[in-house]
Amino acid sequence: MKNRVVHFEIQADNVERAKNFYEKAFGWKIEKYESKEKMEMPMDYWMVMTGEKGTPGIDGGMYQRPKDDKIYTYDCTIEVEDIDKAVEAVKSGGGTITREKSELAGVGWFASAKDPEGNRFALMQPVGWKMEG
Repeated sequence: MKNRVVHFEIQADNVERAKNFYEKAFGWKIEKYESKEKMEMPMDYWMVMTGEKGTPGIDGGMYQRPKDDKIYTYDCTIEVEDIDKAVEAVKSGGGTITREKSELAGVGWFASAKDPEGNRFALMQPVGWKMEG
């Protein structure tokens, strides 16, 4: 299928705080981007790896939010095995739940949240099926 989401980016007022949140809450690996090709980036950039290569899902990036940009969103959905554990991980990592767990009939369990930087995202625990990415 064409036109699939293949990357996401997270802006952060405090990159270290956001990095720590995503690493603690979801076990993501986040590393500062160092180009082997000596490609110049217009800003410092961190690569966000959400899982092992060859498995479903997408990876992304993170960078310092421009001072004049106050839009706090990236609105990606994160598939989780246990919605209750994921909600607790968000809370203990410094995030907030903006919509408590609710059931989407025939789909699964869903919750909305914000990370410590104010970016919105969703959690989804599929029921009886597996999301493909």
